[in-house]
Amino acid sequence: MAVVPAAIVLAATLLLGGCGAVGSAGPAGDAASVAPARPSPAAAPSPPPCEPAPLEQRAAAVLVVGLPGVTGPDDPLAVQVTGLGVGGVFLSGDNVVDAPQVTALSAGLRARSARPLLVSTDEESGRVAATREVVGSGPSPRRLASTSTPEEVRAFAAGIGASLAGVGVDLDLAPVLDLDDGDAGATIGDRSFSADPATASAFGLAFAAGLQDAEVTPTVKHFPGHGRAGDDTHTGDAVVDAPLAELEAVDLVPFQDAVDAGAPVVMTGHVQYTALEPGVPASLSPATYALLRRTGFQGVAMTDSIGMGAVNLRHDFPEAAVLAVLAGADAVLATDGSQAPRMRDALVEAVVSGRLPEDRLSEAAARVTALAGGDPVTLSCLDVTLPTLVLPGPTAPAPPSPSVPSPSASAKAPVAP
Repeated sequence: MAVVPAAIVLAATLLLGGCGAVGSAGPAGDAASVAPARPSPAAAPSPPPCEPAPLEQRAAAVLVVGLPGVTGPDDPLAVQVTGLGVGGVFLSGDNVVDAPQVTALSAGLRARSARPLLVSTDEESGRVAATREVVGSGPSPRRLASTSTPEEVRAFAAGIGASLAGVGVDLDLAPVLDLDDGDAGATIGDRSFSADPATASAFGLAFAAGLQDAEVTPTVKHFPGHGRAGDDTHTGDAVVDAPLAELEAVDLVPFQDAVDAGAPVVMTGHVQYTALEPGVPASLSPATYALLRRTGFQGVAMTDSIGMGAVNLRHDFPEAAVLAVLAGADAVLATDGSQAPRMRDALVEAVVSGRLPEDRLSEAAARVTALAGGDPVTLSCLDVTLPTLVLPGPTAPAPPSPSVPSPSASAKAPVAP
């Protein structure tokens, strides 16, 4: 028998012993117990950090601006504001000739805009009716409440909404939820459904629901209530001295009902409230927006036009825009669109200087973008969900109410958001 050298035997022993020791729970040398190591699964790559759009785009997105004298999308002002990237435009009476013209205007504006664009107007029925040449003349809200049921008012408003949607308008700055039973021609007057909170709420929400039935977003206004003010904020200051508890028990009731029902947009007015922030228009007061958010409101807070005397006699457009967003406004309405570049630039500068927190601007821009049907995450890296008005009633747009008169050739009433 051949003799195996001792060195070879020793090497073989060490090799087998080593194999049995690697990853084996069994006896050393049991090669069958050795399982090959499995590679760890590769970790999923982390998504890249979200980069918001440039400040200039977010600043422009919070602006909703008017187009004085513009009737076509090729007008220089229309080209300027859509190129700037504003969040929306406001059509007043002088932008409205007839239905085909408004249809072409709204479609052309959207075609020019690189972002989803709100097209808004001010159609309350009655004397504030920017689109009378499209929807026809209608009774005042006060008259509607005194001669109709809420169900009839909802159908009537659905007819208005269908006409607005048909020409490309998707946001109506109505209804008025202010309480007033005084002189019909006063600042609010017959624009109010009633001085009784429950009545104003029932009819105001019916009007809002009718608009939404026609896929036009309603805007309840003018938070926290304009009815008590005796002066006109279009021309100067108006002051309400009522205690906050009284405002909450009376004036705020329709607004709270609207928020509870899912109102997507609330407009703040320019009245000064000594119970909130004396000497400061509500639209520029942090106390106003804090009060609004305490109602549970999660939608878009929009200012009345900052070109009105109560604001514009105090602050130029750029400063007013910064103050509004800093206070808590999401959308800044200015009926003079020529001011849009200056307002955009002032908002950007306020963020750069540290005066306006960037998160506040991003939040506002995200909400307005969501309202316009865009992606708030792409713009601001914020995912927001806006409320939707929910009231029992029809799920499909109602036909125009037979009580809506045909469009007349009567002179257009001045628009008062």
